[in-house]
Amino acid sequence: MAKIRIVTDSATDMPQSVKEQYPEVIIVPLTVVTDDGRLLDDEVEITSKQVNDAVRAGKVYKTTQVIPEKFREVFEACVKRGEAVIYVGFSSGLSGTVQSGRVAAELVKEDYPDADITVIDTLCASFGFGMVVMRAAELVRKDLPKEKVVEGIEFYAKHQEHVFSVDKLLYLRRGGRISGFSAFVGDTLNIKPVMDMEDGKLIPRYKERGHKRAMQRIVEMVRQKSLNADISNQIIGINHSDCYEFVKELEEMLTEQLGVHKYIESVIGSVISCHTGPGTISMYFLNAWPEDPELIVVK
Repeated sequence: MAKIRIVTDSATDMPQSVKEQYPEVIIVPLTVVTDDGRLLDDEVEITSKQVNDAVRAGKVYKTTQVIPEKFREVFEACVKRGEAVIYVGFSSGLSGTVQSGRVAAELVKEDYPDADITVIDTLCASFGFGMVVMRAAELVRKDLPKEKVVEGIEFYAKHQEHVFSVDKLLYLRRGGRISGFSAFVGDTLNIKPVMDMEDGKLIPRYKERGHKRAMQRIVEMVRQKSLNADISNQIIGINHSDCYEFVKELEEMLTEQLGVHKYIESVIGSVISCHTGPGTISMYFLNAWPEDPELIVVK
């Protein structure tokens, strides 16, 4: 059985400690485009702190997907080493990166007809996406057949929940997510949108007046969405965009109200921060566990 190599992209927003835990995972960076046209690799040539400082100053940074040629180079190197590749990709509802992965896979197969490359669109983002990648790496470490690893990854991607709130609607407007009028009215009234993801896209679910109500709404959404997954015994992913105090506040609420006691903290990366801005707080957890015990990892 060929060695399985997990390839992913930088929208995982995995903390450095997790990246070091899974050195076998290859991460291909997306790109931040600054207001003066510079192209900078996500979290390599620019940090989320730099992006958030720029956004606060009124600058508009954009992002671009990974181009197929970058994936092609990575996939081809893996194939030459005799590895089977699973590319675990950023949601197609938010980026064209996973399509670049598909194009690259076909290009490699033209030169290497026996190349074993699978592309998975997780429909996940940020550290919710990162937690799917963590579990993908753990599945590979169990020496399962590739088909079983793919089954597990697809399960975890399907059942990964994302719940988050942004500090200012203005930042979503700059990121192209809402109209300017809605942002102006919402920020004037101190409205904090609370969102989740559906079919790989960001969906506003509630509009709460003020930070405290938004945080409590996040807790209630977690409670509702995790009824079949024993939230108190899960490792919960939680990340932020230059607002670590919100992380500690939310952890205290989750521990007190839902009995959560295991967390992995992360920072929202430079690419995602271009669209959400500073003051974003996000939570990631599962709404179900696999019935097959072989597929249960990172509990």
